Amino acid sequence: MSYLATTADVYRQAAQEPQVGLCCTTNPVWQLPGLRIPARMLAMNYGCGSTVNPRDLTNSPTVLYVGVGGGMELLQFAYFSRRPGAVLGVDVVPEMLAAARENMHTAAAQNDWFRPEFIDLREGDALHLPVADESVDVAAQNCLFNIFKTDDLRQALQETYRVLKPHGRLVMSDPTCEQPLSPELRADERLRALCLTGSLPLQEYLDLITSVGFGTVEVRARRAYRVLSPRHYATHELLYIESVEVCAIKDPMPADGPCIFTGRTAIYYGPAEYFDDDQGHVLLQNQPLGVCDKTAAALLGLGRDDIFVSPPTYFYDGGGCC
Repeated sequence: MSYLATTADVYRQAAQEPQVGLCCTTNPVWQLPGLRIPARMLAMNYGCGSTVNPRDLTNSPTVLYVGVGGGMELLQFAYFSRRPGAVLGVDVVPEMLAAARENMHTAAAQNDWFRPEFIDLREGDALHLPVADESVDVAAQNCLFNIFKTDDLRQALQETYRVLKPHGRLVMSDPTCEQPLSPELRADERLRALCLTGSLPLQEYLDLITSVGFGTVEVRARRAYRVLSPRHYATHELLYIESVEVCAIKDPMPADGPCIFTGRTAIYYGPAEYFDDDQGHVLLQNQPLGVCDKTAAALLGLGRDDIFVSPPTYFYDGGGCC
C-alpha cells in the first residue's frame, strides 16, 4: 500500500467515525455573527490551524478548499461568499465527501443564511485538481500538504498555482519541524498520514512554495503543535513540531526573488523626519514598518546606527513595504 493509500484509509475511517484530535490540534473557530458550527462538523475538524481570514475573503470570492474534512472551513468560507457554487470542496475520499455533504444539511438547518448549494463538493485529489485554470480567487488547505513527499508536494503546489487567478491567494496551515527526522519516522506511512512525520523545516517549506512561482508569501502565525519523544517514537531526541499558517500570493516573481514576510519590522530613529532608501521604502521617524526579509537584509546591510530591524516574529498581518 502506498503512503497516499494509507492516508486515504485513515481518513476513510475518520469519516465513518469522527475522531476528535485524530491528527491535529483543534482549530481556532471563528466566532462570527449568525454562524453556528454543527457538533459533528466540529468533531471532524482535522486541521492544525486556520485558513479562514476575513481579509482574504472580500467581494464574495470563489474559494477552493482541498481536503474537506467535516466541512467546517467550507462553511466558514461560505459565510463570506453566500452564493451557489462559490466554495469548491475537493477530496479524494468518497466517504469524507459524503460526511461533509450530510454535515452541510445539518448546517443549513442551524444557519438561516446558509444553503447547501453554496458548496460544490467534488471528488478528486490535490495532485490533479478537477478545477479549471485561473478560476478561483482563494485556495486553501489545512494540514494536508505536509503529508505529501517532496515531489508530490511540489505538484500539489503547482496545481493550486494553476487554478488561482492572478494575484489569487493560497492559504495553508501545516506542521513544520526544524530538527531532522529519522528515516524510520519518515517511512512510517501512518504517522505521515497523521500529520506528524512529513514535516519540513520552515525555510524548505517556503522555498518549495516560491519555486512554483508565488511571488509573495506571508507567514501569518507559528505555534507549538506536537512533540515526538523517544519514549513513544523512533527518535533519539525530543522532536518539537510547530504549525504555521502561510498565505502565498500569485503575484509576479520580482527580479530579485520573492517577497517573504516573516513578521519583521524596521524603525528609523535618526535625526531626520524620515529615511528613504531610494528603493521604494520610506521609514518615518520612530514609526514601525513591516518589511519582507529581502528589505530587512538590505536595510541591515547599510550598516546604519539609526535603523532598527527586528528579528522574525512569524506573525504577519498585512501592510508593509511591498
